[in-house]
Amino acid sequence: MKYEEMLKYLPNLIENNTYEISMLANFSAFLFEHLEQVNWVGFYINIKQILKLGPFQGKIACTEIPFTKGVCGHCATTQKTIMIPNVCEFKGHIACDTQSKSEICIPILFKEKVYAILDIDSPILNRFSIDDKRFLEQATKILEKELEKILL
Repeated sequence: MKYEEMLKYLPNLIENNTYEISMLANFSAFLFEHLEQVNWVGFYINIKQILKLGPFQGKIACTEIPFTKGVCGHCATTQKTIMIPNVCEFKGHIACDTQSKSEICIPILFKEKVYAILDIDSPILNRFSIDDKRFLEQATKILEKELEKILL
């Protein structure tokens, strides 16, 4: 499925869902199923400046990440998407799965604060492109709008 098709399908997948965990679970499953060359897709939810493991697809993962550590922590601190072509070159990278070679993290914001981080890993070096970044940022905007309806 191409990115344009995915963006059209996503709202139908998550709209009218009144439980945020179900919404995040389906969102991560959808991406895991349709993105190529990824080995982990999931969420870390911000609870008092600690990113706690949320719904995900892939191997077991770290359960807590402080804002001061790793790629997810950096994303949470800066509130900006971060693409890491080679995780071994990122100072402070947290290796939950040694097979992961590249990573992209996108902040999910609610009321201008980090609600969660969407974290996607790949076993391929330099897997994520500008097109991937654009698509994932658009997809997370759809998610943010749906989350706003139930988090207010």
